[in-house]
Amino acid sequence: MNNLLKNSRILVTGGAGFIGSALIETLLSQDNEVVCLDNLATGKRENMTDFLSNKNFNFIEGDIRNLEDCRKAAAGVEYIFHEAALGSVPRSVKDPITTNEVNISGFLNMIVAGRDAGVKRFVYASSSSVYGDHPALPKFEENTGNPLSPYAVTKKVNELYARVFGELYGMQTIGLRYFNVFGRRQDPDGQYAAVIPRFVKSLINHEAPIIFGDGSQTRDFTYIENVVQANLLAAVADNPDAYNTAYNVACGDRVTLNELYTFLRNGLAGFDPEIAKIDPVYTGPRQGDIPHSLASIDKTARLLNYTPLFNLKQGLEHSIKWYWEHLK
Repeated sequence: MNNLLKNSRILVTGGAGFIGSALIETLLSQDNEVVCLDNLATGKRENMTDFLSNKNFNFIEGDIRNLEDCRKAAAGVEYIFHEAALGSVPRSVKDPITTNEVNISGFLNMIVAGRDAGVKRFVYASSSSVYGDHPALPKFEENTGNPLSPYAVTKKVNELYARVFGELYGMQTIGLRYFNVFGRRQDPDGQYAAVIPRFVKSLINHEAPIIFGDGSQTRDFTYIENVVQANLLAAVADNPDAYNTAYNVACGDRVTLNELYTFLRNGLAGFDPEIAKIDPVYTGPRQGDIPHSLASIDKTARLLNYTPLFNLKQGLEHSIKWYWEHLK
């Protein structure tokens, strides 16, 4: 990946998480000074193991729901990558209040801290969930439907706040609507684990993975390196038309959950032939899940110069190898 952003002081919120730690890894490799703000509620200290001894890395254990923690972390930084959030549609259905506190109140604290610190650019994680019940495929940024979960509501509100802060205070904000991100260090444990690490861990353990619904649902899965690239491109975009809007970050391709399962099973069977015999277990669909997802990445390509570095197959092959080495 080209050195898109270097020799800068940067804040990554949620940097102990899956996406945040991958972003920090790249930023440090490009001679940036990186501050990480994380309360370790869902992030893991071990995700930062390789950074803690780096003189250009500063970890602040704090909570985005605390404005003073946000101000402390934002002091003197030029760019903010706001990755901190309480993810998972099912978690938001079960506990909408905490999801709201973290994802909306925490977001507002962080963008206020960024405004007051005079940051050059505020890049934040949005989500494909904002498309809600809009039926059209592929998903174009200007056509969103009604949110189907509290989590989706929070991400929609984030985008509204970012646009308003751009208009009122002259901030440069860019939202990135992630489509089903996967890759190394994504947590396979817990009831809210994402589908790919959850499938992989079950198969490695010779357990039948659970598929919610009939498996015909489709998703535009996006490898982590594509997401890191999109964040860096968002930070350095110099076209005024690119600011204060949101972009799809995806591959622009989709696969059914059944097809995904087969690919993962076949890939892992290359390490352990017994895995080839494992069939999934089907159960009822989950509340708030959308049936199909496919992104148009035309706008992201046009205004951010984004082209996916890895397609789905390449990303899955890298992920399968990483999980086999780390979960066995």
